[in-house]
Amino acid sequence: MNAKPTLADLTALAAIVAHRSFRKAADELGLQPSTLSHMMRTLEANMGMRLLNRTTRSVSATEAGARLVARLGPVLRDLDLALAEVDAFRSRPSGTLRINASEMAARMLLHTVVPTFLARHPEMALDLVSEGRLIDIVAEGFDAGVRLGEQVPQDMIGVRFGGTARFVPIAAPAYLARRPAPQVPDDLKGHACIRFRLPSGKLFRWEFERHGQELVVDVSGALTLDHLGLMAEAAAEGLGIAYVPENTARLHLARGEVVIVLDDWCPQIPGLFLYYPGHRHVPAGLRAFINVLKELD
Repeated sequence: MNAKPTLADLTALAAIVAHRSFRKAADELGLQPSTLSHMMRTLEANMGMRLLNRTTRSVSATEAGARLVARLGPVLRDLDLALAEVDAFRSRPSGTLRINASEMAARMLLHTVVPTFLARHPEMALDLVSEGRLIDIVAEGFDAGVRLGEQVPQDMIGVRFGGTARFVPIAAPAYLARRPAPQVPDDLKGHACIRFRLPSGKLFRWEFERHGQELVVDVSGALTLDHLGLMAEAAAEGLGIAYVPENTARLHLARGEVVIVLDDWCPQIPGLFLYYPGHRHVPAGLRAFINVLKELD
């Protein structure tokens, strides 16, 4: 080995392997792609081996590069944590914190965490974007995301809050007066179901479980919507049975406008998680937000 790799070299290598892209890694590190490319060529020359496989359209780690990055991961994370802990002694959170969340999650945060966070940290600004599609938060410039646990990417660090959740079929009493309530999930095939279209364009399938038996039902119906709140409203209007998060239907349930059907087929699932990439420094603003989140949970 001609020269010992620098921390900047190793951090850049880890970012390139994580993103499988010089451009995305460069955006994260605040460098030019050409600078990163030069750094990697120098690193490989100094180590006397190829660490990255490059084509005109992609980049991936060689076996040696993948093994090196795997060993580096915990070291770089520990270093980030150590620096962040020291930095906390000298700096107050400031700047803008960008969080991408589902509409349901954004509403919950606005009623709980956001008021306390902004009052406690007046030098912080919060950019909270709500949307249905699940995005790459790193590629699109967000500090964190908030989704149901089953939607959180496996390479992210998740912080659970808000307890468990569940999806439930709901219907208006007037609708059930016209048609008998379903007793088992397969009975839904004979009902007017209000379907949910995902941002990808696919129709959401209704999932049920009882005593270890899992069922997935592809329902049919004349009405399809792309907003969970509108689905609950449509069910309250007697237009059919909607399958929505119980929290979305909370007000309609409390007013008696809808009731839950197939209640014993609707188990609890992991609730909401705030998640963020674990391979890079956690901004002071995000740490402060997480602290408030844990405190109020």
